Amino acid sequence: MIPLIFYLGLAALLFSIGLYGVMTHKNGIRMIMCIELMLNSANLNLVAFSSYTDTLNGQVFAVFSIALAAAEAAVGFAILMAIYRMHDKINLNELKSLRW
Repeated sequence: MIPLIFYLGLAALLFSIGLYGVMTHKNGIRMIMCIELMLNSANLNLVAFSSYTDTLNGQVFAVFSIALAAAEAAVGFAILMAIYRMHDKINLNELKSLRW
């Protein structure tokens, strides 16, 4: 059995990569992909703790989180497709219509 610390380390690494991607990239699709990476690291933590404590609560929360992440990605990609059709740009910093 793999110790819990390895799962936590991998989840921390995935979350760090996702956070770095969100903070540095300006492309909307890359930002959504990095957010999904952060959500998957949280799911990895949930499943690891669930396995460590021999309960199913974490796995149930992980399945619920995956469903929410899929819905969030679908809505996010739909918004980005609409923005791309209107402005022919996907770089979120160049879009002035999203600002106040």
